This record gives sequence, C-alpha cells and structure tokens, in this order.
Amino acid sequence: MAKKNITVSRETSSGLNTHFKVPGRGEITRGQLSREVDAGKHPGYHTRKVNGQRIVASNPDGSEKNNLG
Repeated sequence: MAKKNITVSRETSSGLNTHFKVPGRGEITRGQLSREVDAGKHPGYHTRKVNGQRIVASNPDGSEKNNLG
C-alpha cells in the first residue's frame, strides 16, 4: 500500500482545503493536486465531486491517523 503523506497546509474559514504540502515538492493548490491525483501520480488518493468542486481524499484503510485535514 502507498504511504499517505500529503498534508493540508491551508484552508478557508469554512474548512475547504485549498493548499497541500507534498513531500519533496512543497505547497501546491487543490486544483493542481486534483489533476495529479486524477492522472495517477499519487497512489492512495482519489478525487470526488462535492458541491461541484473536486475534493482530494485519501483512500480508506481503516486508520484515522492518516486522513487529510
């Protein structure tokens, strides 16, 4: 299983994650991360649409310690 090590670095006041830290690359936007996840560049993550926006989420594995947020 792929190691999940992407973390949220910024979010809006309503809790929408807007920027993420990707090890070895620094901070990227939600849009950039969404495109990379959809292209298969980050195993262990997927995107889903919530209220018309693509949201990045880690694939479920039974652990709450490695969830984004």
